[in-house]
Amino acid sequence: MLTRDFFDRPVLEVAPELIGVELLLEGVGGLIVEVEAYDQSDPASHSFRGPTLRNAAMFGAPGHAYVYKIYGIHYCLNFVCKPGSAILIRAMEPTKGLAAMHQRRGPLPDRQLCSGPGKLAQALAIDLNQNGLSLDEPPFALLPPDQSHDVATGPRIGITKGVETPWRFVSRGSRFLSKPMR
Repeated sequence: MLTRDFFDRPVLEVAPELIGVELLLEGVGGLIVEVEAYDQSDPASHSFRGPTLRNAAMFGAPGHAYVYKIYGIHYCLNFVCKPGSAILIRAMEPTKGLAAMHQRRGPLPDRQLCSGPGKLAQALAIDLNQNGLSLDEPPFALLPPDQSHDVATGPRIGITKGVETPWRFVSRGSRFLSKPMR
């Protein structure tokens, strides 16, 4: 299992190493194939203007979940690294608990179950109840990759500030990404 110490590093060191990590929430999950990094110096980050009630988990100890709601509809799961930095889990290749994911998301092709941060959160039943929870204790389990992955880097998606910052990391060639790499 990955421990809190794994996350106690700069966000740009941690982010590419999450590709291929198995993310499980109460035994349901799969392999992380896409993430985006954010830190306090980044104008696209929730932490850019400092601590608030909403982003308090980002300023907490490394190795905890930061969950927020976007557009008043979707939840997004992030992993906190050094204070003020976090990694958005954008997409996952579902491998365990597919029946539960289909029950939560509907009768979709497996590749569409977790191909975006909101979809992933829905498939894993992520909501604000997980905000601030430790990533190395139940209900979470993070298992290191069993093989190396070819990681591609590019600009992040769906932001208006820091658009060209190449802090999106993906498993090159994965068919489970939220959007193809440009």
